[in-house]
Amino acid sequence: MTAEPSQNPRLAALTPTVPDPFDQDLCELVLDTAPRLFAVVQVCGEGPADADGWVAAWGLVDNDGPTHVVGVDGRARMTLTSPDRALHHFAGRPGITARLDRPEAA
Repeated sequence: MTAEPSQNPRLAALTPTVPDPFDQDLCELVLDTAPRLFAVVQVCGEGPADADGWVAAWGLVDNDGPTHVVGVDGRARMTLTSPDRALHHFAGRPGITARLDRPEAA
């Protein structure tokens, strides 16, 4: 009795394939042109024991284009020239500062 290839499409999808050079090039292109994700974090308090912080907004930076920012509450949506411009919108209240953080840096 000889074994026949499985007719189960789920098993066929799990079969490893040799990466195609074109697919590798596309993957590199995607990674090279992907927008960068960042958070706008607001902080209040005088010292480490007194400090509190929270994420106020999330943003995407295009490689050679605009910066898109959306507040976590969904009310603030803006397109800016750089991530630093978002700080002006989230640091205006007395006693509150804002900074940019990247998820991979955490």
